[in-house]
Amino acid sequence: MNQRQLMQMAQQMQRQMQKVQEELATTIVEGTAGGGAITVKMNGHREVQSITISPEVVDPDDVEMLQDLLLVAINDASRKAQQLAEERMQPLTGGLKGLF
Repeated sequence: MNQRQLMQMAQQMQRQMQKVQEELATTIVEGTAGGGAITVKMNGHREVQSITISPEVVDPDDVEMLQDLLLVAINDASRKAQQLAEERMQPLTGGLKGLF
């Protein structure tokens, strides 16, 4: 493979990665906790887009439970967003292993 072909390949990969990044910005994953009592929506860049809390889980005497449920839902959404990003990037980065 000559230098020109390598540069063309790199430019093509850069365009594909940009496209994937744009798709990740608009793809939403959902994390839940408490059987759906709390839902966190996050994009593929792991930016929280919304949080929905069912009124029945709001207990002023048990704020710790609400905090724990929020953490679980956010972490669930984050894990799903990371998995989504890995799945979308794998076709692009998987081919790099043979070059190095």
